[in-house]
Amino acid sequence: MTRTPTRLFAGGIAGLLPVTAAALWVALPAQAAPPKLTGVVGPGFDITLKKSGKTVKALKAGAYSLSVTDRSSIHNFRLSGPGVKFDSGIGRRSTRTVTVTLKKGTYKFLCDPHTLVMSGSFKVG
Repeated sequence: MTRTPTRLFAGGIAGLLPVTAAALWVALPAQAAPPKLTGVVGPGFDITLKKSGKTVKALKAGAYSLSVTDRSSIHNFRLSGPGVKFDSGIGRRSTRTVTVTLKKGTYKFLCDPHTLVMSGSFKVG
């Protein structure tokens, strides 16, 4: 088969497309995933909120991925503070992940039926 100028041009363009697409993909700014917070409630009378395995005491303002594991049907995990109201709900064992945007202020997390023994707080600033 003889290569005509048209076929050479078409073959050259087709060969450049993957290279061009890869260059554009690398050049686009990557959207960083929000930092992850992990909340756990139950199965006993424990409630925790951690970031990178450490108990949360203070955080910077911004978006976070909150993953809450509720290990008991008698507990819930409620997080509240400026602009945030999350509740895992009582009566079901589950894991839920949501994105929360934390603003400057104090946040509380607790189990509603057992607030006296299952609660915590942290500051954002």
